[in-house]
Order: sequence, then C-alpha cells, then structure tokens
Amino acid sequence: MPHLTPSHDESRQRFTLTFPEGEAELTYERTGPRVVFTHTFVPPSLRGRGLAEMLVRAGLAWATDEKLQVSATCSYVVRFLPHIS
Repeated sequence: MPHLTPSHDESRQRFTLTFPEGEAELTYERTGPRVVFTHTFVPPSLRGRGLAEMLVRAGLAWATDEKLQVSATCSYVVRFLPHIS
C-alpha cells in the first residue's frame, strides 16, 4: 500500500482516510487542553490494511504536538495510550 496521510478536519473533530470504497475515520472531542478519542471506524471492505492504526497514530501525534491531555473512550485507541511519550 502506498504511503497514506490522514486528513485532519478540526472543525468536524476527526481524522480521515478516503477511498473509492468508503471512508475510514477517527473521531474525537476536544475541550481546552484535553482530547478524548471517541470512535474509530473502517469500512469492512478496507479492513486488515492497518488503516485504523494509521488514523490513531496521526491523532496521537497531533495531540502530542498540541500538548493535549489524551484519553479515549474508543477501545481500539486505548491500546495505544500507554505508548505515548
């Protein structure tokens, strides 16, 4: 798979990867210095390609750059939280 870069739409509070088959997304809620990652979705036809991980890593990199306090209600994102430096 070629290098992909998720798009970040701050006004809609989400990161996306768009394909002809559909859109993968990571949604969040930002309140001041805190961000809660709420949901990750990848269409069934796109699963198994590491897209959810790409979205989560992009979201966490953004949160780190913004110096935000990070938490998650999405169980997929929770798996990545102990690895934030």
